[in-house]
Amino acid sequence: MSFPTSDLMDAFPDAPSCDLQFRPFGQKRAFGGKIRTARILGDNALVKQILATPGDGCVLVVDGGGSLHSALMGDMIGASAVKNGWVGVIINGAVRDAVALDQLDLGVKALGTNPRKSDKRGDGAADVAVHFGGVTFTPGHYVYSDEDGIVVLEQAYSPS
Repeated sequence: MSFPTSDLMDAFPDAPSCDLQFRPFGQKRAFGGKIRTARILGDNALVKQILATPGDGCVLVVDGGGSLHSALMGDMIGASAVKNGWVGVIINGAVRDAVALDQLDLGVKALGTNPRKSDKRGDGAADVAVHFGGVTFTPGHYVYSDEDGIVVLEQAYSPS
């Protein structure tokens, strides 16, 4: 479920679009789906746990506080996401294994890369509203991402 974000903004000029500039990873450069969320800081255990569950075509939006200190996802967690039916992951933070991520049938957006592993304490919160880049990502709403940016809508978009 993907639509050009510029077309979505033309159709919904008041829709929130994320101000942050993300780098694309994965084979799906355009993706969209129902939002699931995680709020974490330097600890990816919750991301790993969520992406190991059935994704049902959803997009996991991770608020890592914009930290680039350590990676919140790599190729193994990315492969788990693909296996479990997730369509994409948007990370306000860093990833690692960029070359391997690019081989996965997954859409990934992150601020950058860092080869450093994150902590594994299990801290964080799942399925809570997260806010970054001027946008609130609410679980159950829909996110659309492509080369032009990220747009959030309250309902799934279906062209008339």
